[in-house]
Amino acid sequence: MKLALTNPIACIDLETTGTSITQDRIVEISIVKLFPDGNKEIKTRRMNPTIPIPNQASQVHGIYDDDVKAEPTFRELANGIKKYLENCDLCGFNSNKFDIPILTEEFLRVGIDVDFRERKLVDVQQIFFKKEPRNLSAAYKLYCNKSLENAHSAEADALATLDILEAQINYYDDLDNNIDFLSKFSTGEDGIDYARRLRIVNNVVVFNFGKHKDKSIIEVFSNEPSYYDWIMKGDFALDTKRIISKIYLDHKLKKGV
Repeated sequence: MKLALTNPIACIDLETTGTSITQDRIVEISIVKLFPDGNKEIKTRRMNPTIPIPNQASQVHGIYDDDVKAEPTFRELANGIKKYLENCDLCGFNSNKFDIPILTEEFLRVGIDVDFRERKLVDVQQIFFKKEPRNLSAAYKLYCNKSLENAHSAEADALATLDILEAQINYYDDLDNNIDFLSKFSTGEDGIDYARRLRIVNNVVVFNFGKHKDKSIIEVFSNEPSYYDWIMKGDFALDTKRIISKIYLDHKLKKGV
């Protein structure tokens, strides 16, 4: 069974300098775009991360500093990537916790405001973990009965992920073949920011970390205004800071402060 699509869906896989959303950078991006008519496009591009690639990361994805020193930076490619993803829903393997947050940080870092929460986000890993808690290679074997060649190549991983998503629709009778359902099933509905520092409890945005965990953001800032400044100066994702700032400023406007 093919995916029932209203919009194109772009399957994204990134190879990076590490796993930190705030500190690490993209070294390779692959986007496999599947259209409602079944046509498929693939765009894969390496880029200069502008910081050294740790050897530990290079041993995973096989990309070293010399391989990307002459490649364009994300800043040079950003507008083209943004345009290519327009009107697309997005999917990936662990994409809601890794690929989408890092990609968003890269855009915000170069001054391009994007908010992928306006799209449907399908995380194939979350569907897999809720059904069969294993890794990408095991998922590919289970759902597609294939061995994943060139694992940790962005293009191979993105292609395998899209194959798995289509296979999952056939494998589980209770998975609806529409992107709205798959997005909600794989994402959950209580998360606010990509880094999961914030969440919603009883329609109230609360902190999901630290000494004020599970406390209302507005309540905390009202009682401890310096906490806002500490977050703004701290090592938090730009996406998280953007959301906190909006909540904080909206509250001040309502109070007339």
